[in-house]
Amino acid sequence: MKLLLTSGGVRNPTIEGALVGLLGRPIGECSALCIPTALYGHPWVGPGKNARDFITGESDHMAGLGWGSVGVLELTALPSIPEDRWLPLVRETEVLLAAGGDALYLAYWMRRSGLADLVPTLTGTVYVGMSGGNMALTPRVGQEFVGWVPPDGEEVALLGLVDFSLFPHLDHPDLPDNTSAAAERWAASLGGPVYAIDDETTLVVDGGVEVVSEGSWRRLA
Repeated sequence: MKLLLTSGGVRNPTIEGALVGLLGRPIGECSALCIPTALYGHPWVGPGKNARDFITGESDHMAGLGWGSVGVLELTALPSIPEDRWLPLVRETEVLLAAGGDALYLAYWMRRSGLADLVPTLTGTVYVGMSGGNMALTPRVGQEFVGWVPPDGEEVALLGLVDFSLFPHLDHPDLPDNTSAAAERWAASLGGPVYAIDDETTLVVDGGVEVVSEGSWRRLA
């Protein structure tokens, strides 16, 4: 699977160009599935208007990019329906769009739904994530970015599909705790490589890792 890991969605022409490069053809010729699941687990977001705005493309610069078709893949529903109702759909879709939210909640439902097991087989699919929608794919996130606690007390691990951690919304004016100094402290507490990126930056993962930016970012060890 090819990854476009954004902080604030596809917000500028440079990020959009990176997306088109991963797709290999125009956005309007590609099918996409929205995954709003991470929103529900975040204490500041939750269900309701934010999920509606994400799915309809009115927020987050993802679903409203002009895709050839856009559907919804709600992970919390998948365990209750037969796999033949959704597996073919995911295999045939070219892009998965993962909303931001709580990374641990998303990782939990990616496993419970079976999507996590499917991901390694989706070699031609592009995963476009925003904020917590990306952090679920990393090996470590730290308590600072976790707001959801499993109701059954189960230990939940992130997916570890990449070998680095991600600090989103770097120096965002509405998030005073997301400073460069905070990113440095957070990285030191985790161990391992960390990319701290602002909303005008994305990481392109296709074999290696490439930073594409019209803003600011840092790589921290």
